[in-house]
Amino acid sequence: MSAIRPLSSAKRQALHDGLVIPAHPLALNAERQLDERRQRALTRYYMAAGAGGIAVGVHTTQFEIREPKHRLFEKVLQLASEEVNNAQLTRPFLQVAGICGPTDQAVYEAQTAVELGYDLGLVSLGGLQSWTERELLQRVERIADIMPVFGFYLQPSVGGRVLSYDFWKAFADIPGVTAIKMAPFNRYQTIDVVRAVCHSARRDDIALYTGNDDNIVNDLLTTYRFDVEGTRVEKKIVGGLLGHWAVWTHKAVELLEAIKLVRNEQRVDAEWLSRNIEVTDTNAAFFDAANGFAGCIAGIHEVLRRQGLLEGRWCLNPEEDLSRGQMEEIHRIYQNYPHLHDDAFIKKHLIEWLS
Repeated sequence: MSAIRPLSSAKRQALHDGLVIPAHPLALNAERQLDERRQRALTRYYMAAGAGGIAVGVHTTQFEIREPKHRLFEKVLQLASEEVNNAQLTRPFLQVAGICGPTDQAVYEAQTAVELGYDLGLVSLGGLQSWTERELLQRVERIADIMPVFGFYLQPSVGGRVLSYDFWKAFADIPGVTAIKMAPFNRYQTIDVVRAVCHSARRDDIALYTGNDDNIVNDLLTTYRFDVEGTRVEKKIVGGLLGHWAVWTHKAVELLEAIKLVRNEQRVDAEWLSRNIEVTDTNAAFFDAANGFAGCIAGIHEVLRRQGLLEGRWCLNPEEDLSRGQMEEIHRIYQNYPHLHDDAFIKKHLIEWLS
């Protein structure tokens, strides 16, 4: 069965052209309660920065929002949707909802997202380690009956699992699968997904997005080529849905637009390789790669705190904070890569977004 509410032609075209889609953080106050004013300010920031969408209810928003003691899943989706509607943008802007949990929970979350006006469901396959690949596919099929699906290959170190080429081929064949975010942080597994999509009859219906924070620029510059029954098929990773792009978003938009100007060329300036390392080094500090990504959400919060968008870096889990040495790493990348941050842009508009 096809997705109940497919994307409009304008949104579909924008998705396939390539967008910056930040993974939306959760703004809390010192009591670890939702700071609605700053939550709305974050959404306003992403729209003003030129992002092509937002992903809400995902890992960066903190999975704990679903816990009964917090009950924030519907609230944070609603706040973001209200801000998007209030902005009355004249360009396509995609609202992506994180979809998690066993099938019944995932179906409920997808139905909630549709009711709140969301366009796509980013379907997490994490936390289902005992499920067979066939069971995972059946779950995706159920969600695709409710809303268009944005697939998500999550790295094992943060709760994902390794999935076969055959899984991704079957995944791509599901009507309603509209995009796939690849975030295995692994070249072999990334290639598996792209090759599987290229071998699917639905390959032109699926947009590929990077979530590989360790290789963002190179992912966006690369053309993948495969022989499919004697025909050469090409596919690009056109944009990114990234927690990394929850900060310094205005510069991320500039980066993607610059890449779009050169990625169809036969030769690309080697300076792009250096830029890839700069962005990856930056991500290592934000995401706390040195400590197995333990401080990744707190790292994002710390940058937003410095810029004034958040009051502090509090998380719902009181144990979640920066790792030892992470603050020094964030200081270092601020000093080393001043051309990558958008502090001046935020300073110019902050009072307006917080009003």
